Amino acid sequence: MNVRTVLAADGLPRRAFTIADLDRMVEAGIVGPEERLEIVHGELIPMPAKGARHEILKREMIYRLARGLPPEALFIPETGWRLEPTLYLEPDFLIFPAGVRQAAVTGRDALLVIELSDSTLGYDLGRKPALYAGEGVREYWVIDAARRVTHIHRDPAGDGYRAVAAWPAEADLCPQLIPGFSVRLADFPED
Repeated sequence: MNVRTVLAADGLPRRAFTIADLDRMVEAGIVGPEERLEIVHGELIPMPAKGARHEILKREMIYRLARGLPPEALFIPETGWRLEPTLYLEPDFLIFPAGVRQAAVTGRDALLVIELSDSTLGYDLGRKPALYAGEGVREYWVIDAARRVTHIHRDPAGDGYRAVAAWPAEADLCPQLIPGFSVRLADFPED
């Protein structure tokens, strides 16, 4: 049998899945359409349920993006982003140029990718920066839902970012590729 494998954290090989495999599993009812999964270089990664802090930040960020983005920029929350046959991620927010079809958005096209991190902070700050940088995402934010600190990653360099800084809730967060747009987490309600 000639099946692609991926080496798991325990050092043992696992079957490597593609996005097409996942689509077929959903169609066959093996995986429910509501299940939250990512595929990272063939490895299926189940994502935990979202907590209240995550949902409050999401609600507030949707409001600010919808009201504040210039017409040249579009956003979609919690989209399934098909980057490669074996790389499927679900960022909390994908902001991209209005002139690019959503299904065709590449990492290099993204104006900003935002992860709202409550129970996945280690993953969002550990493994994901290398994934996004490797795809050419020029700016990646990880918002720590518990501390309301934003980790801004800029200047991708292969397997990471050259510039990473943590910004407090009181800071004006201004994406480099979206002039005129900014947010302050201190302005977001707690509930």
